[in-house]
Amino acid sequence: MSGLRQAALSSGVQAGFVVGALLVAFFGLADRFDPRRVFALSAVLAGLVNLTLVVSPPGSGLAITARFVTGALLAGVYPVGMKIMVGWGQKDRGFLVGALVAALTFGSAFPHLLSLAGGANWRLIIAAVSLASASGGLLCLLVALGPYHSTAPRFNPHIIVSAWTNRRVRLAYAGYLGHMWELYAMWAWVGLATATSYSVTLPMDVADRLSTVTAFSAIAAGAVACVLAGLVADRIGKAEVAIIAMIVSGLSALAVALTFGGSPWLTFVIVVVWGISIIPDSAQFSALVADYAPADQAGSLMTFQTALGFALTIVTVQVTPMLALALGWPIVLAGLALGPLFGVVAMMRLRRLTSQSGVL
Repeated sequence: MSGLRQAALSSGVQAGFVVGALLVAFFGLADRFDPRRVFALSAVLAGLVNLTLVVSPPGSGLAITARFVTGALLAGVYPVGMKIMVGWGQKDRGFLVGALVAALTFGSAFPHLLSLAGGANWRLIIAAVSLASASGGLLCLLVALGPYHSTAPRFNPHIIVSAWTNRRVRLAYAGYLGHMWELYAMWAWVGLATATSYSVTLPMDVADRLSTVTAFSAIAAGAVACVLAGLVADRIGKAEVAIIAMIVSGLSALAVALTFGGSPWLTFVIVVVWGISIIPDSAQFSALVADYAPADQAGSLMTFQTALGFALTIVTVQVTPMLALALGWPIVLAGLALGPLFGVVAMMRLRRLTSQSGVL
């Protein structure tokens, strides 16, 4: 398989998600229609399209297309799910969206668990996750809409313009982009980075296995942190929790860079702390957008937010290993801390703005 096809296969879902999210946001699908039906239809179709990978030659044009279409359909699942969640509360939105992001996070950790268990027939795994997607979509039809759910009366493509004109939403977007600069590059490459670090002092086979444990532990621990951070955010503030999370994750990235190639167990602990702190702010950025957007525009603006974030990750995920090869992992890992720094500045400006206007 050529390098170009490998890149297209690995980034196909993200690219599809960006295109799908832009369409969902532009046409206001989550706000104009019953989000449960949008979610269900998208999840079922994503499962069916993903199932075609079982019979598609790996790296073929059909497989790449299926990955892209699956990603586009998933744009009708994750951000639309957030629209459903924010309709169930206002004072506890940090927890509600945090619980949804926790589920996403644990799902992202699951492949590392399969790898740790020795792997399995990849076609059976594809079939299983396709079935899970379709089943989850159908189960969503049984969910009721909350008392704070609001529907947009008509198609209004100018809604996404408020992502710029609404300053509070704009700052929430800025914080989210800083967060996404770091998140998916870490999730995608933490296994390879730690394996390289561990191999300095450990046999390669031991380093590989420990790196798999590290990746699963770090990402899965982040799922638990999302729920706990949501509960705290509803008490002390969403921006405040986002700031704390980004400070810890940025410092963790720097600490991993400094300890690279040293004690494997010290690096393991720091990476787990990094995994715990790198994801809880994600839910809070979305909850902030829901707080500051009109209720009948929240779905579109949260979807547009994820589109911008995932567009950024296409670049960071592809560039990270190339920079690591050229500059070394320590420099690249330290560079990931720039995202949280940018996000912290945005959240501090948002805090100052809301305190001045008296809007919390």
